Amino acid sequence: MALSIIIHISVGTEKRTEFFSQERIRIGSDETCDLQIHTPKADKQRVWFELENADGVFRIVDFDDSLGFVINDKPIRRFIAVTDGDSISIPDDEISFAFFSLESKSALIRTNREQPHISRFIEDAALESASSAKRDDAKAFLREFVRELSREISWTTKAITLVLVIAFITGVLYIGFAVNRELRVSRQTTEEQSNLIKRLEDKLGQTGDQLGELEKTNKDLMKTVSLAPNLRVEYGGAVCLIVGVYDLVDKRNGKVLRYADPQSFKPNPYEPTENEDPSRQDMPPSIGITTDGSGSPIEYDFIGTGFHVGGGYVVTNRHVVQPWEEDDQVKQMMQLGNGRARVKRLVIYFPNIATPFPMKVKQLGGREDIAVGTVDAAALPANLPSIPIETDEASSAIGKTVVTMGYPSGPDRLLAMVDEAEAKSINQRFGNSRTNLINFLAQSMKIVPLTTQGLITDLDANRIVHDAKTAEGGSGAPLFGQTGKVIGVNFGVFTENTAANMAVPVRFALDLLRKAGWRSPEEVQKDVESQSQVAANGSNSNSSSQSKQ
Repeated sequence: MALSIIIHISVGTEKRTEFFSQERIRIGSDETCDLQIHTPKADKQRVWFELENADGVFRIVDFDDSLGFVINDKPIRRFIAVTDGDSISIPDDEISFAFFSLESKSALIRTNREQPHISRFIEDAALESASSAKRDDAKAFLREFVRELSREISWTTKAITLVLVIAFITGVLYIGFAVNRELRVSRQTTEEQSNLIKRLEDKLGQTGDQLGELEKTNKDLMKTVSLAPNLRVEYGGAVCLIVGVYDLVDKRNGKVLRYADPQSFKPNPYEPTENEDPSRQDMPPSIGITTDGSGSPIEYDFIGTGFHVGGGYVVTNRHVVQPWEEDDQVKQMMQLGNGRARVKRLVIYFPNIATPFPMKVKQLGGREDIAVGTVDAAALPANLPSIPIETDEASSAIGKTVVTMGYPSGPDRLLAMVDEAEAKSINQRFGNSRTNLINFLAQSMKIVPLTTQGLITDLDANRIVHDAKTAEGGSGAPLFGQTGKVIGVNFGVFTENTAANMAVPVRFALDLLRKAGWRSPEEVQKDVESQSQVAANGSNSNSSSQSKQ
């Protein structure tokens, strides 16, 4: 049975061995502990763990779980037994405790017979006689002495002595039997208690695992619930509103295509015009396209969403920066007037920034609806965030949470976020010019992206289908995954089915960005560090050369 314990302590390079025999041992940095450890990392005074001797076995009865103790590289638990050679340590630290028990041992030399009691004078006499030549006389003397002693003891004394001896032997046998029975019962009880403790430890371990899974599930749930607000705070400033204007010009001479003067198509002065005859309202204006005259030029404005990925590079849709490709009426005008589209103005607005930034289109996707534009990186604010791109395709899976941020419905949605009276006043002032209206909203710091959250409902190699609400104007918006990185670029929405919003996987945008010369912030940071290292090495080389001279 273990009566005491030896503890070998290692703290960094310092090692020490201590011996304890008390029933309960407290170990920690508190002054009341039996074994005190004082290191710079253990500046807080507290009890780390406690050992208690229960039935000859030391067990861990309490510990501070914030320190992350492990026993033999396994998580520590209450009531676990400490056996010879066990080691308790703190991961990533230089503190460890090794335990060894000290047991009581029986004598090495034992005998199974009792030594007879001989009077001292008889023993001396016998030894003296044995050493002399008169050995027969000594034997006779001893024999006669024993006979005389027997005659002197009465039968009553002999009977009493016999009874006492028998009672003593009976008592010893009874006590031995009782002790043996108690020991057997005690062993059985100890085994039952050990089995019970083991079952409790197993149940505690299972409960701990279940609590760990529950805690992980709660964390994932909290992360999912707070995903959209966190992304809006962190990356909302990098989602831009794209505003542009394009007109149509003649392919041959580059002259602006105009709507012809309606009077030139009125052979009969008494024939009503389109404004006079409602039945002519649906007639395509392209029938009067020309490069001459003073008619209004054919000009359209367009809006969309984009997002900044660092270095002045902006990702959006191809149809956002080339909207005429999606407009059948404009295509018909270009065909009838032998014209082509020309972008007159293309700028982007970032939230909380009053002035727009001119954007140039650098790369256009082929089959996929992706485009990459650039703005002057030097003109951008230093605190403008860069939205990270997800490179792990496993992050996109059906049922996973997604978040999108964009500008669906353009300025109409932005006006809906302000007071009704203020919105009516703004509409009265700038309702005829969407460009002027957007400029005013930017100067009033009212350009803010709409953030919506949903789930991936379908998935294939070229499309991500989700139900995060969006609308026209939200094309080009980033689609964030659960990792907080962009997994796709919105390009289409079905107004009759809110669960069928479409996004292009971000890997297609990543290919275009590489072609355009974009480098990730991590790569830029590595280059800066490499240049700093080269500069430092060059400075050291110059210093060495000067010292040699």
